[in-house]
Amino acid sequence: MKQALVFGAGNIGRGFIGQLLAQSGYALRFVDIDRALVGALNRRGEYPLRLLTGQGLRELTVGHVRALHAGDAQAVAEAIAQADIIATAVGAGALPHVAQALKTGLGQRGRPVDVLLCENMPDADKTMRELTQADERVGFVRACVGRMVPPQTREMQGGDPLRICAEDHAELPVDAAAFRAGLPVIEGLLPAVPFAFYMQRKLFVHNMGHAAAAYLGFLRGYRYIWEAVGDPAVCDTVHEAMKESAAALCKHYAQDAREMQEYIADLLRRFGNRQLGDTIERVGRDLPRKLAQRDRLFGAARLCEAQGLGNANIRKAIGAALLFEDGGKALPLYTLRRMADALLLSRDSS
Repeated sequence: MKQALVFGAGNIGRGFIGQLLAQSGYALRFVDIDRALVGALNRRGEYPLRLLTGQGLRELTVGHVRALHAGDAQAVAEAIAQADIIATAVGAGALPHVAQALKTGLGQRGRPVDVLLCENMPDADKTMRELTQADERVGFVRACVGRMVPPQTREMQGGDPLRICAEDHAELPVDAAAFRAGLPVIEGLLPAVPFAFYMQRKLFVHNMGHAAAAYLGFLRGYRYIWEAVGDPAVCDTVHEAMKESAAALCKHYAQDAREMQEYIADLLRRFGNRQLGDTIERVGRDLPRKLAQRDRLFGAARLCEAQGLGNANIRKAIGAALLFEDGGKALPLYTLRRMADALLLSRDSS
């Protein structure tokens, strides 16, 4: 079988990337820092995946699985040298550690390979090439992960610590221009051009809409995202905010507005999936990142302004975010700085 090496055996690694690769005929090797998880995967050689459709469940078993501990440098380097494709799903903070392992393993290869970077980091490809000092035989391919995998509760695991529960969305846009070993045949893979459009669509429509639902839902006293989008007052504002950002993206990248509206409708349906149990606290937390100038809310609002389009509903979501209590605590000084930003944004829009 073809060999896939996946750094990160967590929610996205097992709950999304692993499934797509396994269903496409790859044997999986995971690399992870959790010794108990590595041992359990090696004993079982498979793991259960439960897809939450909103109306019911779909049970899958992902097989042909092995795992390596990240600290076993020699075994990891050998796996890198042998892999037909590599993927990362570790989070931006762990990429330097992965890069060090890749640097060693890639030096043992004599053929091209591609690394799918399934990270929420716009310049992950440039960062990894700099850290690994890899030559052009290595493709660092940005991927846009859209599947929502909530924090796994004991109830979701149902007595099996290897079970992952996730929504059933299975599309994975990737940067089509970045491949060096040829475009692989992977189920759900969507080679995208221009890839910047798909990255910004995820950030300024999906992530922005999700955050808007959290912040507006917080003001209405809800606990779960599905409750927030079930409230017409919240849902209408979120919908309009997403439409504002979508219109700006379509104008900037000359994309089909009708397809974007279908994308938004599907996202609102997915946000309403109560089986995911996604909480407003989880989606709304980390205000310093989510209220950053180039991130989902302010970034979307300024994109609208750059395209000469309105952003009144995005600014409503920003206003709600300024009142959000992260972990039960408001962030007064940070909030005051962002209030000033919001006032400048309003002045610029008028």
